[in-house]
Order: sequence, then structure tokens, then C-alpha cells
Amino acid sequence: MRLEATELPGVLRVEAQPHADPRGLFARLYCPEEFAAAGAPFTPAQTSVSRNLAAGTLRGLHYQLAPYAEAKLVRVTRGRVFDVAVDLRPDSPAHLRWTAAELSADNLTALYIPEGVAHGFLTLEPDTDVLYQITPAYTPGHEAGVRWNDPAFSIAWPAAPQVISERDASYPDYR
Repeated sequence: MRLEATELPGVLRVEAQPHADPRGLFARLYCPEEFAAAGAPFTPAQTSVSRNLAAGTLRGLHYQLAPYAEAKLVRVTRGRVFDVAVDLRPDSPAHLRWTAAELSADNLTALYIPEGVAHGFLTLEPDTDVLYQITPAYTPGHEAGVRWNDPAFSIAWPAAPQVISERDASYPDYR
């Protein structure tokens, strides 16, 4: 496994380094010691899945309010997504900037998203499953979000969403 820094402090691209043989492959996807060594101490308390039926499904941009802010390790177990992280931390040198990665079942890449960073994705294929490892465990009533197409972020989405929840479509602009 290789952890690479992105343009946003604390957001890491996690690339599996599979070992292949005639049976298939084996890859380590998470190791708490390697995350801690990369400056991201992360021990998941919860694992969740998001099943998305249609290509063009947009979820986000979500985050949890303090003191229940979440860190997430996000990976695709079926299909493919354009995965986005937006830095909402006021004291961050990357405040209001975003980074993205294509995550797929084939590339085995994940994105680690620390507390204070909003997250969302657009499915690029039908029948896409996104697996989340989260810490701390989700606490209802502390959800928050910002609009996926807020001009404050200018995210270069690869396509307009075809499916989006009313809640996600009606989040306010950040400012």
C-alpha cells in the first residue's frame, strides 16, 4: 500500500500494491501503522456502503459538524466514481480548494478524507458501490453539507448529475 499526499493537507490518495499470481491478486487496503506514519492516525469505528444504481448519481458534498466530525477512507468495490474532497477548514492553507480522484473496483485506489473536509462523488458507471470506513461512528443530527456546484469551489465535475437527492441539490452555498 502506498499513501500519497494530495493538494489538500491531510487528504491522502491510498494506492493498493497488489501481488498477483495465477489465482488472482491479494492487496492490503488499510494498515493503522502506515496511516499513522503518514500523519493520519485513523482507526475506523464504522464501515458503511453506498449502493448507486445509475451512472451520473451525485452524492454530496457532505461532512459532520464538530464535535462529531468524521474522517473517512473511501473506496469503490464495484463500478467507478469521480471522488471529490473540499477543504472547509478555515485555518487550512488550502481552504475552499478541492481535489479529486477516480476510484474504481479495478484500480483499488482509495481517498482518505480528514475531519473538516467535505466529501462527494459522481458515479461514472451504473451499479456502483462505495465503501466507507469512518471514525468516529456516525452521530445522527450533526450532518451538514454544501452545494455540489457552489461557485466558491469551482469543481470541474466530469458531467452534470442525472440523479441527486433533494437534500443534496438544495444545500446552501458555503458563504
